[in-house]
Amino acid sequence: MDGDTESTNTSIEDKTEDFCDNPTRDALTEGLMCLLKPTIDQLDERVRATRISQIELKQQIDGLAEEIKRISDEQQCPLDLENYVKKLLNAKRRITVVSNILQVAQERLNKVHQLIERESARRKALTEPSPVTSPSTVAGELNPSIQQKDGDPLH
Repeated sequence: MDGDTESTNTSIEDKTEDFCDNPTRDALTEGLMCLLKPTIDQLDERVRATRISQIELKQQIDGLAEEIKRISDEQQCPLDLENYVKKLLNAKRRITVVSNILQVAQERLNKVHQLIERESARRKALTEPSPVTSPSTVAGELNPSIQQKDGDPLH
C-alpha cells in the first residue's frame, strides 16, 4: 500500500495516550474535580454527623421506651402508655430506615471520593514530566497520531 491509501484511523488503544495528553480536557477535569471535591467532602461529613445523631436518637428512644414500659408495669395508671410505646417503636423503626439510607448514601459518597482521589493522583502523575522523555519527543516525534495527514506536525 502506498502512503495515500493507508488508513489514518486508529484503534481505541492507539487513542488512549492522546486522550490523556489533552491539556484542555485535563484542565476541565481538574476544574470539575476541584469544584466537586469540597462539596462531596462537606456532604460526606454531614452524612456522618447525621448518622451519629440518628444513632444517639435511637438510643434515647430505646431508653425512653424501656422507661415508659417500666413505669407502665409498676403503676396501674389510668393512661394507656402502650400506645405511646408503640409510637416510639414506630419512630425507632423509621429512624433505622433513614439510618440505613444514609449509610448507603455515605458508602456511595466514599466511592465517589475514592474515584476522585484516584483520578487526581492519575492526573498528577500524567502532568509530571517523565525523566526519560524530552520535550521534543512529547511534541510529536514518537507520537505519530498528533501529525496531520500530509506529515506536517500540528502547531
